[in-house]
Amino acid sequence: MKAFISALLGYDPEEKTLEGGILGVVKAYYGCVEAQGRGTLHCHMLVWVEGGLNPNEIKKRVLEDPEFGKRLLAFLDDTISNFIPEDPDPNLTVPSDDHHPCSVRGMPVDQESFSPQRQKDLRNVVLQCQTHTHSKTCFKYWKGPPEPKTCRFDLHEDNFRGESYIDPETGEIHLRCLDGLVNNFNATMLEAIRNNMDIKFIGSGASAKGILYYITDYITKSQLKTHVAFAMLELAVKKLGEYNPLEDDITIRAKKMLQTCAYAMISQQELSAQQVASYLLDFEDHFTSHSYRNFYWTSFESFINREDPSPECYPSKNSVNQSDSEDDSDSAEEPDPLFLDDLLDADTGETAHTGDDDDEIHVSFDGDGKLVPMGNQLADYQKRGNELQLIAVPKARTKNSCFGMFSKNFLYLSQFFTDSHKNWIDLLS
Repeated sequence: MKAFISALLGYDPEEKTLEGGILGVVKAYYGCVEAQGRGTLHCHMLVWVEGGLNPNEIKKRVLEDPEFGKRLLAFLDDTISNFIPEDPDPNLTVPSDDHHPCSVRGMPVDQESFSPQRQKDLRNVVLQCQTHTHSKTCFKYWKGPPEPKTCRFDLHEDNFRGESYIDPETGEIHLRCLDGLVNNFNATMLEAIRNNMDIKFIGSGASAKGILYYITDYITKSQLKTHVAFAMLELAVKKLGEYNPLEDDITIRAKKMLQTCAYAMISQQELSAQQVASYLLDFEDHFTSHSYRNFYWTSFESFINREDPSPECYPSKNSVNQSDSEDDSDSAEEPDPLFLDDLLDADTGETAHTGDDDDEIHVSFDGDGKLVPMGNQLADYQKRGNELQLIAVPKARTKNSCFGMFSKNFLYLSQFFTDSHKNWIDLLS
């Protein structure tokens, strides 16, 4: 990965040169390493290119300046490919003809860019790594006729588009697709890394929204698969049945069930050999061009909710019970449901409480490996000095902060937060 970042992306942390890499001059990147169900390690990475515009600016620019749109499409067509290269010579032989393309190196770097050998080798890699073949997995969400049978990876022979174009009304960018069964790739990257890859441009319109939704959904998904979680819960419930119900109070038993389920979920998760080896060898699980300061949002959110409650976002137990009674007034009276907070506090006799003592407590390690307390960000912000009074949380920019990296995009998000949460910046000041 480090070689990919330095050689292919051409990222220069000291910004001494403007030569750049395959995508141009890279301004920043952030990649996370994860394991597939079979244990294969792979990386998802976002790359920011110097001079790049945010989706709103791209839409405005392409609609106002057609020449800019043509240059942008030319750059994207040169960077992103999705077709199988032609065979330059059936009689020509390269190492990837006799061996799996991923197991051998590519052609020597002194070869010309479009030499027959390199084209033949690239063709073999594309056929092996980028060409999609439908299987049962592609249609596992298909409910059957009359619903159309479509591949969940959106790869199909009919996804053909001969030329890239920009919708003159919406400004949405539609890139060409010369083969609907070939996943997007960059030729130079694919020649170098020699494994399956995908590359997308976050441009404008519905496609950009779709990619952003995919990224957001991906980084917030649970690491624990649903079927595994249910299997663990079933095991925990069976173990719980071994207790004598006459010996334990129902509340204590419920709490123990929650604990047993939680412990089972943690202990029964499987780690692949690749993951274990990566941890033991102290390999990175993420790659980033910038360093960041942790921002503990939950303490700020709790304070805002206490000062300016939003009942519509956080319905109370009373409101839930009241709505249920209104919907089914003739039903038999049932006991109030038990909530997690009540279960956890049942054996101690304590009741739920709110206040400043609910703020999260964070600890860290010093140079000797000892636990040391960390400052409370909420209190630090509220009690900041006069020289910092003009700095608000979403607009603060520091050298080591993600807020300062992408100011245009983040200022848009800060406006969203301000409008959607009743000017919550004033509450913290």
